[in-house]
Amino acid sequence: MITWTALGILSHWLICAGMMIVVPQQRSAGAARSWLLLVFLLPWVGVLVYLLIGRARLPALRQERQARVSDFIRSAVELRASVVPHPPAGRADAIALTRRLGDFPLTAGNRCELLTAYQGIIDRLCADIDAATHHVHLSYYIIAADRTARQVADALVRAAGRGVACRVLMDGSGSKRGLHHLAPRLRAAGIEVMALLATGLLRRGAARFDLRNHRKIAIIDGRIGYTGSQNLIDPDAVRGLVYQELVVRLAGPAVRQLQAVLLADRYLECGQELPLHELLPEMPETGGTLLQTLPSGPGYRHANTLDLLVSLIHGARRRVVITTPYFVPTESLLDALIIAALRGVAVVLIVAAQIDQTLVGLAQRSYYDQLLVSGIAIHAYRPRFLHAKHVTIDDDLALIGTSNMDIRSFALNAEISLVIPDPAVVADLRRIEDGYLAEAEQLDLARWRKRPAALRIAQNLARLMDAVL
Repeated sequence: MITWTALGILSHWLICAGMMIVVPQQRSAGAARSWLLLVFLLPWVGVLVYLLIGRARLPALRQERQARVSDFIRSAVELRASVVPHPPAGRADAIALTRRLGDFPLTAGNRCELLTAYQGIIDRLCADIDAATHHVHLSYYIIAADRTARQVADALVRAAGRGVACRVLMDGSGSKRGLHHLAPRLRAAGIEVMALLATGLLRRGAARFDLRNHRKIAIIDGRIGYTGSQNLIDPDAVRGLVYQELVVRLAGPAVRQLQAVLLADRYLECGQELPLHELLPEMPETGGTLLQTLPSGPGYRHANTLDLLVSLIHGARRRVVITTPYFVPTESLLDALIIAALRGVAVVLIVAAQIDQTLVGLAQRSYYDQLLVSGIAIHAYRPRFLHAKHVTIDDDLALIGTSNMDIRSFALNAEISLVIPDPAVVADLRRIEDGYLAEAEQLDLARWRKRPAALRIAQNLARLMDAVL
């Protein structure tokens, strides 16, 4: 007679055996080990968690829509884009890789402004919305219901009152307060509000509950675009922290690429097409900046941002500077940084001194010893919580966008980055980086190793969870 104890032992081993086959498929060895450790320790819990969040796949309906709309919109963008026939010397491989990953070509004739003043960014966005004549499209990970979000909402309501078509996309998880408190007022003004990647047991094509649309995009009349790290929320919304951001205000042909990404996200939710000839207008060249857009997320076959970043670091010759609030690297990114440092490249990591997510912060700090030993400089910025996300490679390429340097952003979040092979923009970004460094503390290996043993243990344990952070 089979007892409950025997059934429990049998189920334990069957689960472990089955997961040994399933988990390692198309997954790094480190991520597979993390999942298998959870399954071996807590089999039933591990299986349940894996079924919920273990596979970064979109539902079949969303995959079908993404394939259709992405091909169509990107073809339309490419036909109209000011494509650069001869990319800058030394960056042809990076530009070709970016296009193969995200489909968008390099465009010429753009104008980029780097904005760092939190309230100034909101004021500038609202001024552009107030000047809109045809449409305003916003897509943000976090749209709150506070003073900052209401300021933008007021501008949208004014625009809608003038007959401007306004559409607002909010991440279903990050913008819960905005969807609950702000959306009714916007809809009452005739503004379309849509939740992205919303979850629910009864929703057809509902997303996995841990997937996020982490993009921040604003489009005004198809001629002005914004993207970067800043959400529509007060800078001091998290108690004890004041956020510092970096946003790009963009004009020129590349705005169509931002618009195309936003429209694709909208189509993924509702399956309804919009008149592209009105929303992707012909754009005159307004500046001298070359620029290429790289979207990434679970709908793509590759980890677009990660793959490009690793390639750029391996190709760096003099200097790599990474600014990020969250640094939980994959093995490939960690290896690329260490190898670059060993080759003699100056590798600098600028991070926030404060922590706003305890587990992520602990895991992040578990890598510092390994980085410092390899000769990588780590600077902890102290005045505010540095939420900006950008990279400079040598003196001629910048990567600015919404992606953090962690596994979540690389694999689970929908993100967007601007690839800018332009020495002038890199010089502007370097001045911003130098400002961070002037107010940051550089970590010293000997002092770092003197941190309490309990803290080291907590950091190393948190690192084991990197695959599910």
